[in-house]
Amino acid sequence: MDNRDEVREFLTSRRAKISPERAGLPTGSRRRVPGLRRSEVAALADMSVEYYAKLERGHLAGVSPAVLEAVARVLQLDDAERAHLLNLAQAADGSDALTRPRRRRAKDGWTAHRSLQWTLDTITAGPAFVRNGRMDVLATNQLARAFYRDLYATPANQANLARFNFLDPASRRFYPDWDRFADVAVAILRTEAGRNPYDKGLHDLVGELSTRSEEFRTRWGAHDVRHHGTGTKRFHHETVGDLTLAFEGLELAAEPGLTLTIYAAEPGSASEEGLRLLASWAATHDPSAA
Repeated sequence: MDNRDEVREFLTSRRAKISPERAGLPTGSRRRVPGLRRSEVAALADMSVEYYAKLERGHLAGVSPAVLEAVARVLQLDDAERAHLLNLAQAADGSDALTRPRRRRAKDGWTAHRSLQWTLDTITAGPAFVRNGRMDVLATNQLARAFYRDLYATPANQANLARFNFLDPASRRFYPDWDRFADVAVAILRTEAGRNPYDKGLHDLVGELSTRSEEFRTRWGAHDVRHHGTGTKRFHHETVGDLTLAFEGLELAAEPGLTLTIYAAEPGSASEEGLRLLASWAATHDPSAA
């Protein structure tokens, strides 16, 4: 699959964000483009304008790590953006196809190994679930199933957090900071697209969301990526009310491409009590608990 369009749009969008002042260049009075010119990026990266223009047209196959690092330095990419650029180069080159761990592409027919499900089930104080890079929720503990009650209430969501975020009105209540969650969801999908450009399911999902949600389409066009491994989020659950939860995302060594996410409340907080109430509710309302 040709990823030249993706490379071109990513590099162009990053270049547009770097002002001459940030790059240490004179501002000038007659600039017709936002950010840096191609010639300025090339000069700062110590390469010819022709060569940089070739890179920005999407030709990353065979490009050395030193060149990629020079471009990343000039465009002031953060860690997530640097990793994304490397993934795009690897996808263009194809040289790592036999050496990189096989990423989980589909959920159809996939079932959590019993030891993984046992592990999830031992986590009783907070929601815990496994997702892939497309944000399909693949396995949960009982509390996560109750926590994401809205996600499962609508079959059209297909247990997909991005589809829930952008297409299900219930997400506006569940996520008090809806815009933040929307930004994160798109960044996760964009990162996955760079790592796994051959995932047809991902392309289909992006196409669906782009067609049905202007808010998704606008964010997708920004080409933002980020690492999403730890932090704090706010939720409003229909049954127990407001929850403020910390989270940790852990990559599964035995299942490349899958992430285990665990939410936890601060000890002694109202959110901890809310999770206790939710666990009690789940024990009596979740059919699988029987």
